[in-house]
Amino acid sequence: MEFVTSVPAVDLSGDIAGEGVKHRKKGALSSALNNRGYGWLLEVEEDDEELKPILEELDIDLTDIYYKIRCVLFPLPSLGFNRAVLKESPDFWGPLLVILLFSLVSLYGQFHVISWILTIWLVGSFLIFVLTRVLGAEVSYGQTLGVIGYSVIPLIFAATTQPLVSFIPLLNFAVRIVGVVWASYSAGSLLVDQDLGHKKVLLLYPIFLLYVYFYSLSTGA
Repeated sequence: MEFVTSVPAVDLSGDIAGEGVKHRKKGALSSALNNRGYGWLLEVEEDDEELKPILEELDIDLTDIYYKIRCVLFPLPSLGFNRAVLKESPDFWGPLLVILLFSLVSLYGQFHVISWILTIWLVGSFLIFVLTRVLGAEVSYGQTLGVIGYSVIPLIFAATTQPLVSFIPLLNFAVRIVGVVWASYSAGSLLVDQDLGHKKVLLLYPIFLLYVYFYSLSTGA
């Protein structure tokens, strides 16, 4: 006598999805591929780590840049801004953005001269950095680069305002002076150490000349 044992059939044709693998929603095409053993073509791997935002990858903090811009726009200590952050927490992208904006505003589409303004910023900041260290102040090149770059913001306002008052010579001259003095004060008040004493003028004067030259690029004078 023979005994027949009924064993339920086990379907071994299914796909074994590895950990971290995701299948798309099944349709007619996916079903056909699965039946023929090609279901792996529709598998999508999931990354365990989420992609970091591009700003984070480039170390760009927009909130920090905005605060530093406000520190330059309102340089007086009585206004309550912690302007020391410009020197203590230097960055590169904020000053670079300011310099590029100044280039576009002052040169009216002469894009080939942007490289020259960038060179003036880099070289001028280096010369100020060397002079600052020679005089005995503790400052890094990165700090100098950031402070000089951010302090160009008053020149942007002056360059955009000047065409509106060009028909009034006295007011036109006043806008130039205010822009240059504003920028020089913003940079000088951060880079000039109180310990320098009577040597402050030796550093303030080159900073003033640097911004005079920056502004002359926008006027052509």
